[in-house]
Amino acid sequence: MPRTWDPDSVPPESALQRLLLGNARFRSGQGRIATLRPDLAEVVQRPFAIVVGCSDSRTPVEILFDQGFGDLFVVRVAGNVASPAVLGSVEFAASQFGSRLVLVLGHTRCGAVTATLDAVESGYSPASSHIAMITDLIAPTVIPLFVGPGALPKSERPRAALRANAVAAAKALTHRSALLAELVDTGRLAIVSAEYALETGEVTIIDDGGLLGGERDLEP
Repeated sequence: MPRTWDPDSVPPESALQRLLLGNARFRSGQGRIATLRPDLAEVVQRPFAIVVGCSDSRTPVEILFDQGFGDLFVVRVAGNVASPAVLGSVEFAASQFGSRLVLVLGHTRCGAVTATLDAVESGYSPASSHIAMITDLIAPTVIPLFVGPGALPKSERPRAALRANAVAAAKALTHRSALLAELVDTGRLAIVSAEYALETGEVTIIDDGGLLGGERDLEP
């Protein structure tokens, strides 16, 4: 059964600020080193945010947000797509642990997004049906970059694609989940999308849903 909503849960705007401050510490070299906390085994976990990220080995979510044990509920899958397993994982965390923020995190030089762009351009299918399940979820967000009013030069497609994919995945969480849609509609959950730059280490919000009120430049 879903966990009763806890009014003491960290508000989504505070959770987002906390993530961005952690990223600022990480980029400035002032990050904290997490230490083992055996006490967490004795209590129910209460992650203050849920992060849906990519499986890319260069995007370790807890490190780039400078968070430790018990702080984040992290779901990672190639291309940060909203697959059924991802949807179920986010539903579980949002309903059971009272986390009030979901952040969908895309990143530059994403292999899954690049593979999808290549597949759309060449017309070839991925070598594996399992890989195709991922690229099929990304493809609808990148096809408009090739044709129509949103078409872009080839050099501009990768970044536009990763951002469009992150936004689409964030929207899919509520479009495909009645549970998450209800939590959002009743103000108990906020879902935002962001981009992580491998080149600089910076996380940039793509769509914050108004949570930050325009204040995005945070110091550690």
